[in-house]
Amino acid sequence: MTTNRRTFIKSAALASGSLLIPNFLHGLGRLGPSEGIPGKTLVIVQLSGGNDGLNCVVPFRNDQYYKLRPNLAIPQKDLIGITGEVGLNKNLKELATLYDQGELAILNNVGYPNPNRSHFRSMDIWQSGSDADQVLSSGWVGRYLDASCGSRCPAPHAAVELDDTLSLALKGVKGRGLAFHDPADLYRLSTNPVLRKLSPAPPEPGKNPSLEFLHKTLAETNQSVDYIYAHSKIYRSSQTYPAHEFGRRMKLIAELIGSGSETKVYYISLPGFDTHALQKMFHSAVLKTYAQTIGAFCADLKASNRFNDTVVLTFSEFGRRVAQNASKGTDHGTANNVYIAGGGLGRAGILNEMPNLTQLDEGDLIHTVDFRRVYATLLERALRVNSEKVLAQRFAPLDFLKG
Repeated sequence: MTTNRRTFIKSAALASGSLLIPNFLHGLGRLGPSEGIPGKTLVIVQLSGGNDGLNCVVPFRNDQYYKLRPNLAIPQKDLIGITGEVGLNKNLKELATLYDQGELAILNNVGYPNPNRSHFRSMDIWQSGSDADQVLSSGWVGRYLDASCGSRCPAPHAAVELDDTLSLALKGVKGRGLAFHDPADLYRLSTNPVLRKLSPAPPEPGKNPSLEFLHKTLAETNQSVDYIYAHSKIYRSSQTYPAHEFGRRMKLIAELIGSGSETKVYYISLPGFDTHALQKMFHSAVLKTYAQTIGAFCADLKASNRFNDTVVLTFSEFGRRVAQNASKGTDHGTANNVYIAGGGLGRAGILNEMPNLTQLDEGDLIHTVDFRRVYATLLERALRVNSEKVLAQRFAPLDFLKG
């Protein structure tokens, strides 16, 4: 957006007496209607803070695990066994059910070269799909929208985030997603009479570029708002979700998918994973919220016959250090596991080797799978777009989805 356009929009909003252009509007580019993008629906769950994957997928036959975590290691009796050597944290029992049904894939040791232990920088790397020494202003989902542009780019509702502001992941160069947490609130805000007055009749082409830009942006925003609001009332879930904001928002995603919405990517975050102290208590609670919600969500998709057409990716910006700290917690680490759930997986179960706890990099796990291989798989086999066009490099797809 050029400086004169920013100034115009800011001035128009302030002139009305309050800042009526909300966060979701600032996150939009000049996009046209959707043109029916092919592929599956992708739901991305971000575990914010750095999830301790080693206490989620537990190598209970590994003595080194218990040696380095005398207070935090989970005994075998408190695990849900999924193989003869690996168990899931008992608070992930809904994931264990998906695993038993062949609807969950677990990928270990996922990360990137020269890892960064800052929450903000590592999350930027994951959301942008960049190298560790590269700073990008666009995200990998946003560039997927860019790559999907034909005669017109997809509408803003092609990728939505259940939050107040739009993450880097959904910001492209030409196209951007839409951020909101309640369709009814979004609709009420967009139909505010004062805000509508900021969208006059289309100006004569070429006479006032700033006014043309404002009119186009507001019109396309209102189109997506109306679309989301209408679809939020079509399908009502009968599933019981945890009484938590994460559960409420995942239920809304399930209802939008069940409604037949053409949205291709949903993005949502669950905080609470930065467990530096008293990890057992805090980690158990947030894992239970996560797993119960995912269980209800998958049951919802099955009820609406959408499960086979949906892929759920769960990731965190990094894992934790292998050894516990003095506060009965764990500090920022590097490589981690990711989870992929869905009814149409090409391969389920544990996809690769468990972490090597005797060969560490200054106390941290060594990554063996670049996270962009996960993205490349989703881009090519779920979203049906050239991954190299999005990631600017070639990463070999994995086999958790069929080609």
